[in-house]
Amino acid sequence: MDFDNIAFPGAISLNSVAGPEFSTDVTETAGGFEKRNQNWSGARLRFNVATGVRTEADYEVILNFFYGRAGRARAFRFQDWSDFKSCPISANPLHDDQVLGVGDGANQFFQLQKSYVSGPVTYVRKITRPVVGTVKIGLGGINQPGGWIVNHDTGLITFTTPPAPGIAVSAGFEFDVPARFDIDRLEPVHLFRGAVELPELPILEIRE
Repeated sequence: MDFDNIAFPGAISLNSVAGPEFSTDVTETAGGFEKRNQNWSGARLRFNVATGVRTEADYEVILNFFYGRAGRARAFRFQDWSDFKSCPISANPLHDDQVLGVGDGANQFFQLQKSYVSGPVTYVRKITRPVVGTVKIGLGGINQPGGWIVNHDTGLITFTTPPAPGIAVSAGFEFDVPARFDIDRLEPVHLFRGAVELPELPILEIRE
């Protein structure tokens, strides 16, 4: 898949409308009861960044980025300002924010992930685009400054020596969302000199 390792302009995405989306078929019976079928096991994020475009300068930034990605053709990095850390947004990532797994003495590969807990349910989200320079790794709750590398295009952690059996592997990080435009055409509205609006500018997360 064509992917440009470039970030969407943060000053514009800061004012975006964002949130996760699932796909569910709901069938209502004659008696008013429902049957629900969950089509996706995992959510996809959907954004609308049109609210971040207010001036001609904003539009020029988007226009250049849109041409560079050829509309929907090429994907890119997108920061979801409502959820871009392994910890609360107001905190700094630490090495023990998220548990990635437990060592067995043989496996040296662990995937970055983030867990969302609600009552008895834990939703685990795969993280594939960590931000360079933000990843921290822990073994047994102790920070590990070395002995591992991270692939910033997959989110895969590789240890030089496989973690010992029973040792918890954890991580802290910031991350981007792999995404693409969900339109192939820009339709700016020029309100008056210096002011430009876009009716919509949808961006959709891609699965990796």
